[in-house]
Amino acid sequence: MLIIVYVISSLDSNYIYVGMTKNLEERLRRHNRGWEKTTKPYAPFILIYQESCKDRHEARKREKYWKSGVGKEKLRKLRDKLT
Repeated sequence: MLIIVYVISSLDSNYIYVGMTKNLEERLRRHNRGWEKTTKPYAPFILIYQESCKDRHEARKREKYWKSGVGKEKLRKLRDKLT
């Protein structure tokens, strides 16, 4: 089963969240409705990046990369181009 690593950016503040899921639409809905404790104060969000991984192990490695300093810097640049 494919696992999706995704990145969302708050529309109201300088906040980027990286996560992984099997159901991206449902996960985005939960973030935007404020149902996730970690992201609730920063809603609403836009999806700025996603990638599919073949398994949870690969997805976890990619998620860790995007959460690293180098990964977050690339995500900030991507967000700034989109907004």
